[in-house]
Amino acid sequence: MNKPQQETSGRLLALDTSSAAQAVAVLEQNRVLYESNNPAERNHSVNLLPEIRRALEESGTDRRKLAGIAVGIGPGSYTGVRIAVTTAKTLAWSLNVPVAAVSSLEAQALTGLEAEAPAGRGWVVPLVDARRGQAYTALFAADASAGGDAAPERLAEDAILLVDQWTARIAERIRELPPADRPAFVLFTGETAKHEEALRGLAEAAGLPPERVLLRDCEAEGRWIGRLGGRLLAEGKAADAHGLLPNYTQVTEAEANLLRGRS
Repeated sequence: MNKPQQETSGRLLALDTSSAAQAVAVLEQNRVLYESNNPAERNHSVNLLPEIRRALEESGTDRRKLAGIAVGIGPGSYTGVRIAVTTAKTLAWSLNVPVAAVSSLEAQALTGLEAEAPAGRGWVVPLVDARRGQAYTALFAADASAGGDAAPERLAEDAILLVDQWTARIAERIRELPPADRPAFVLFTGETAKHEEALRGLAEAAGLPPERVLLRDCEAEGRWIGRLGGRLLAEGKAADAHGLLPNYTQVTEAEANLLRGRS
């Protein structure tokens, strides 16, 4: 079941650097006061703090009066995710404000859904390219008519998967449903262009009309990091700033080598 939207009071700073784009926003009760979603060429360590200063200045926000911070914890670029999470932890500790840990993929799903706005209740599949035919991905069900007024229903957890195998699994899942229960659309959103051939094959594999499989190439927007984070804070689900960690969904090669050496 979708939950009704809840809002946190006060202004919220939202950050995400889990992909090649850098998202920063300032919101107040879901209203966007400032937002930038810019390609950062994975140079977030240089660009993020100046952009935060610009966001606070242009929105007329005193950082000491922030009600909280929302941060995309990934999954995505290993280095990129760490930059936003470390920045959010430092700000939350120094300003003594709560921090909300948001799935970057859920924000990506809502970004694509808002832009594409197909009719009916469908499935949304966010994608962040992970190279070698893989993507960071998840699966959500959402009613397009609800817009941002209801949270999407999560059908699969964040993971890193081979895109062709993931598409085949989604197709199988659709085929197993009675025709009346099948999604009105399947929307792939994020870095879709790099995997277009595999994604376009879903329609035939799932027995869906081609027009019901949609591809939206875009980056997660700061407003959705903020809105999702605001809901978490309003529900009393703040993260522990000291213990907050990125969601990598996999260990790094160096960590894997270390673990093998211990076995």
